[in-house]
Amino acid sequence: MQNRAWGNEYRMTLVCVDDYQDSILRGRLYNPYFSTGSSFQSLMEFLRRMEELLDEMQFPQSFTAVRAFGDPPQRKAASPPVQEVQEGKCATFSVRVLFRQNASWQGSVTWLEGRREESFRSALELVLLMDSALLEEKSKGQKRVPVSPSCGA
Repeated sequence: MQNRAWGNEYRMTLVCVDDYQDSILRGRLYNPYFSTGSSFQSLMEFLRRMEELLDEMQFPQSFTAVRAFGDPPQRKAASPPVQEVQEGKCATFSVRVLFRQNASWQGSVTWLEGRREESFRSALELVLLMDSALLEEKSKGQKRVPVSPSCGA
């Protein structure tokens, strides 16, 4: 029974946004479940990678999934620390998915550079929060030397 619970560190996924031109999101995901980062080249790919991660871990379990008593899924051991730089060129977000109800995600997102945290009630709200932070970062970059030319300049 003790093998079935995931540690709290698995709830947090680091989202590193490296490029955000023409509202196209590109970057990497880091979670202790992965041995290395997982890259994404679009918003859809980001959402799919996150959903695949949550499905694979079954944590948190999807509200709409069919559940049954039986053997728990095989769990991967915690991965060793990743040697890659876990910081986005445009922005870095810490995403905590606490629930998956109503065919969506609920949790909190922390914009690390902006030092702000907000709760979200759906994947759409998460995306809109990330977009607002990226647009704010872009507007700051236009007033001073840009952090990265690929961040929506």
